[in-house]
Amino acid sequence: MAEKADVVETVKQGYAFEGAALELGALLVDGEPKPEAAVRIPLGMMNRHGLVAGATGTGKTKTLQLMAEQLSAAGVAVFAADVKGDLSGISQPGAGGDKLLARTKAIGQDWTATGFPTEFYALGGQGTGIPIRATITSFGPVLLSKVLGLNDVQESSLGLIFHYADKAGLTLLDLKDLRSVIQHLTSDEGKEDLKELGGLSAATAGVILRSLIGFADQGAEAFFGEPEFETGDLLQQRDGKGLISLLELPNLQDRPALFSTFLMWLLADLFHELPEVGDMDKPKLVFFFDEAHLLFNDASKAFLDSIAQTVRLIRSKGVGVFFVTQTPKDVPDAVLAQLGSRVQHQLRAHTPNDAKALKATVSTFPSSSYDLGEVLTQLGIGEAIVTVMNESGAPTPVAWTRLRAPQSLMAPASAEQLTAAVQASPNNAKYSQMVDRESAYEILAAKVQAGAAQAEAEKQQQEETKQAEAPRPRAQKPEKSMVEQVIGSSAFKQFARSAGREIVRGLFGAARRR
Repeated sequence: MAEKADVVETVKQGYAFEGAALELGALLVDGEPKPEAAVRIPLGMMNRHGLVAGATGTGKTKTLQLMAEQLSAAGVAVFAADVKGDLSGISQPGAGGDKLLARTKAIGQDWTATGFPTEFYALGGQGTGIPIRATITSFGPVLLSKVLGLNDVQESSLGLIFHYADKAGLTLLDLKDLRSVIQHLTSDEGKEDLKELGGLSAATAGVILRSLIGFADQGAEAFFGEPEFETGDLLQQRDGKGLISLLELPNLQDRPALFSTFLMWLLADLFHELPEVGDMDKPKLVFFFDEAHLLFNDASKAFLDSIAQTVRLIRSKGVGVFFVTQTPKDVPDAVLAQLGSRVQHQLRAHTPNDAKALKATVSTFPSSSYDLGEVLTQLGIGEAIVTVMNESGAPTPVAWTRLRAPQSLMAPASAEQLTAAVQASPNNAKYSQMVDRESAYEILAAKVQAGAAQAEAEKQQQEETKQAEAPRPRAQKPEKSMVEQVIGSSAFKQFARSAGREIVRGLFGAARRR
């Protein structure tokens, strides 16, 4: 009995923070919740990042929902990828019931049905949500190489192609722009430009071009273009509550690399655009990175290093990142070491690989009185092993926790509710209509057309000269086409030079817009 009292007192003191905190739940001892021993995360530590892990169906999404609600109530904006569509209910008040209220009462939770301000986005507009896109120029060569599955040599070559486009003032808004630049470099007209790039071979350029064509055939054209999403739109409040932005990801199984890499672009863009703020009482935004293992699968060392650098530095911009995945071993050590808060749901050990993952998970926790190798396989749905970073930056005691219930709807919102929310959003008018302004494709196409027209004019003039009986007149230089006049003008050349200077690439080679 004394030992149980010691555990309760240890957790009670270890989670007694002075400042605001997110309430996760209550300590569980021999299956009984101890509401006096509340398990919490300091709000000021939410930008020190974290991990929510566990096997499928163990409650990770509900934990994410619980945390997002409280962040919103504290005025902190939230971004999350709604992979299965389960999170959309966060916009609607929850449905109570005797079973739920009995659970919340037992852990000391004062439960009230509450909905939270929510914005719904859809990647490329494929799904129910405001379309969210990026330009190819902004996305950059490193992230695009990850999406296309290019090797190191091909990734380096793609970087040279972007370098050429940047310096030539050829804006890459969508996939056809990038394809047109590669086609130009591999054409007779572009051979000299290709030579100037040094290490780029025509064969490698051809491989990249074929990869882009296959990528477009999968329907990827919709994900790139303008209007490009402004990540600052995520940092909003409505009626004093932080805005929760949910990104729908239909057909994830068809394009897993695109999904995870697009989320990484959002993070990189936030890092580039937000000012340094240092340590804050609460973060500006908490970013939940669901299905995190997809980002790290088959990633190069350089790519992983860039992820680790982003996670390490972005907290100084007031952004916290929580990775959501099945086991901690899904996350590289360099990233895992930076995740101060841990909520670990049940793990299963049905196979040798499962057993290995379980052992690795246990090794990442601070020492405790629990036999975690056993406990982690016994956790019920809505229970987790928790340790977080306290206000002094030290880990809190490991606590077997029964988690609180979300106050919003723990089921998807109806199609009618989603459609109404999207149509009522001011951002819908801002992003709904795709724009295709003049960019690399149009500029290069105009050059080709102008060249063909000039060649035809010269041919016609030669034929007329041969037929003429009079002495051959001095040939007049064909009048330049309008496109050639524009391209050859000093104003255009100055624009091209300034464009090359303004495109500054940072993490992952993503372009900085300002």
